[in-house]
Amino acid sequence: MATGHSHSHGGGGHDHSHHHHAGASETVLLRAFLLIAGFMGVEAVAGILTNSLVLIADAGHMFLDATALGLAWYSLRLSRREQDDKLSYGYHRYQVLAAFVNALSMLALVAWILIEAVERLQEPQGLLPVPMLIVAALGLAVNLLAFYWLHGKDDNAAVRSALLHVLGDLLGSVAAIASGIVIYLTGWTYADPLLALLVAAILLRGTWRVLRESSNILLEGVPAGLNLDDVRRVLSTEVAGVTAVHHLHAWALTPERPLLTLHADIEPEQDAVSVVASLKAVLTERFGIDHSTIQVEYGDCLDHADTGSNHASPHG
Repeated sequence: MATGHSHSHGGGGHDHSHHHHAGASETVLLRAFLLIAGFMGVEAVAGILTNSLVLIADAGHMFLDATALGLAWYSLRLSRREQDDKLSYGYHRYQVLAAFVNALSMLALVAWILIEAVERLQEPQGLLPVPMLIVAALGLAVNLLAFYWLHGKDDNAAVRSALLHVLGDLLGSVAAIASGIVIYLTGWTYADPLLALLVAAILLRGTWRVLRESSNILLEGVPAGLNLDDVRRVLSTEVAGVTAVHHLHAWALTPERPLLTLHADIEPEQDAVSVVASLKAVLTERFGIDHSTIQVEYGDCLDHADTGSNHASPHG
């Protein structure tokens, strides 16, 4: 015998203050995105005109930051959009797909910066240090303003993620300023490609993180930080009436939205609804998973031929 039970959240539990905070986070994310994205274009053009590789590299870093800010803003917008008959899980994966594509483009930019930096180290090129220094200083001011806007609104996971990106870009702006000062005072043009390599390393680190996270989600990988063996052990030993847990699958729509399905073998005298409620409470409190689908079984598993399952009971 098997019974199914699924859980979903309605809108009735969200109060006015929640919507107010979400709206405020949306506004500040959009402002920061427009500011960073706008100056990114200015910095890219200035990098080409002044022949500064470190400015171009920092513009690339700003592009990664603008992408993070834009996706964070869009994720909050999407969180209010319901699923439909075409996308039954909703539209949240759009931001993950966009992050994956942008990370690939950033890898190409990093490769170009590395090649160009090596060439400039072998054959130094002339630069215009004063305009370069002015633009780099403006870039630092822009990042500080974006940081000021985001700081204090970081009760939202999307905002916290965007804030980390802006903090990383602050270092890129400092590197560009340092390059401009060194070249202006000493004429040592090697500073530009050397510091461009530093910015490229920072950019590569952030890009690789985005690529790894987005590809894991697109491949339906287990969410980062979640150990299925721990989940199985806790649910099968700490929830009264549960004898075993199997067919356990976990994935995510976005980094902040993990999902889970499982089969639970329970004792014959147990009430299925009560056991499911207990399982869901543990999943939420211990593992941060507030959307799960649980199939309760009193005997042999009806899906034992499921080749994608993981088994941890004699019934599985």
